[in-house]
Amino acid sequence: MTDIETAVSRPELLLVADAVAREKNIDREEVLEAMEQAIQKAGRAKYGHEKDIRATIDRKTGDVRLSRWTQAVEQVENEETQIPVHIARKFKPDIQVGGYLVDPLPPIDFGRIAAQTAKQVIVQRVREYERRRQYEEFKDRVGEIVNGTVKRTEYGNLMVDLGRAEALLRRDELIPRESFRNGDRVRAYIYDVREEPRGPQIFLSRTHPGFLAKLFAQEVPEIYDGIIEIKAVARDPGSRAKMAVVSRDSSIDPVGACVGMRGSRVQAVVQELQGEKIDIIPWSPQAATFVVNALAPAEVTKVVMDEEAGRVEVVVPDDQLSLAIGRRGQNVRLASQLTRWDIDILTEAEESERRQEEFRRRSGLFVDALDVDDVIAGLLVTEGFTSIEELAFTPLDELASIEGFDENIAGELIRRAEAFITKRDNELNERRVVLGVSDELAAIEAFTPATLVALGEKGVKTLDDLADLASDELIEIIGSDAMDEVTANQVIMDARAHWFEGEGDKVAQMGASHD
Repeated sequence: MTDIETAVSRPELLLVADAVAREKNIDREEVLEAMEQAIQKAGRAKYGHEKDIRATIDRKTGDVRLSRWTQAVEQVENEETQIPVHIARKFKPDIQVGGYLVDPLPPIDFGRIAAQTAKQVIVQRVREYERRRQYEEFKDRVGEIVNGTVKRTEYGNLMVDLGRAEALLRRDELIPRESFRNGDRVRAYIYDVREEPRGPQIFLSRTHPGFLAKLFAQEVPEIYDGIIEIKAVARDPGSRAKMAVVSRDSSIDPVGACVGMRGSRVQAVVQELQGEKIDIIPWSPQAATFVVNALAPAEVTKVVMDEEAGRVEVVVPDDQLSLAIGRRGQNVRLASQLTRWDIDILTEAEESERRQEEFRRRSGLFVDALDVDDVIAGLLVTEGFTSIEELAFTPLDELASIEGFDENIAGELIRRAEAFITKRDNELNERRVVLGVSDELAAIEAFTPATLVALGEKGVKTLDDLADLASDELIEIIGSDAMDEVTANQVIMDARAHWFEGEGDKVAQMGASHD
């Protein structure tokens, strides 16, 4: 292969690369690599697209070299890019399989079309590098506040110029009734950065709870320094917000620090959020106390927690009901979001009425089941008895110690409770038999006569019927009071056990016959 003068000095390429690197803020090396790709694309257009044409630009002089690379192989599959190794050794005696013959090519005189193609490749590669740099720069900035300029509006969504990137502020992430024009400055919160086919997308928000929290961190040095911590934020953007704060230093009042002298700190945030009213409340590790604080400014007289259901019942004075609920339910909704508890609000009158109704219902249960008068039934309810079973299994001396009872009364009550349970269970068992619920199902300890009847009425009558159920279906049939999810799962798995009985015997028999 003959030597050809392949280098052409193009020092202006280095100047262009430097200018593009500065303007786009990307690495000079990446710009030069893009130029090399553009030149080799033009080279392939001239010498053949199938050939392995490569270009290099000298990083110091700007010399451009073009060459054809051919790989030495045992068996040629592509004649354009491969050569048998025994032939390659005629040109390069020490070449091994997998090595390359590099054949210099004359420099290209770029025509108009070739130059245009090269320019497109360079622009495309530079754009790719720019996108990658944007993603790398912003992917770790989720949760920050940025300042930008509105570049253009598309269907109500704002494209915001952040200087080194462009971000999207969707219409539903804007505070209601606020509007921006092209050229307006805007402050927003980065809540997501994603890589998409068209490049990295930076998503901004002015309604995100994190925006409010970060604004306070900018206004309150104690939050920025970590002395005060924002534990939770709930917002109704543009209208009202609640923020729970706690201080790591007992000498610093977290609420006072966030409000500032004459409300200066909170007002700066309110102004940025278009007049959004902000309730700053002290956070508490005690859930009940936190719920009471969250419902401020309403007063609370009683709180009943149901931890399993994640619900809390709050009782307020009659004149505080509208304040606790808020306009269109706003106060209780924000308090619920802030505390992550479902909050039910009752007035004192409603709670008293419900308590009386519950008392009447339980008293009626004891009157009917035990054939006693209202006074004895009322005493049992007052002492906290809720069911006949509870009474039947209470020790005699414990029942006799109740004021107004003695051993004779206590003994008679227990006897009547036991008789009622026996009679009721017998009736339920007869009903179970009529429904066709199997004895195998009745033998399961977790089921009571009442739950067996409930199963029979829903068509669950055999072990196979039970085994086909999911735990939530079983609980729905017999009631969550009768069984929890763990027990339901265990009962169903036990019912399925007979499906696998004999499998071990079959395997053993197969092994024996094979022997």
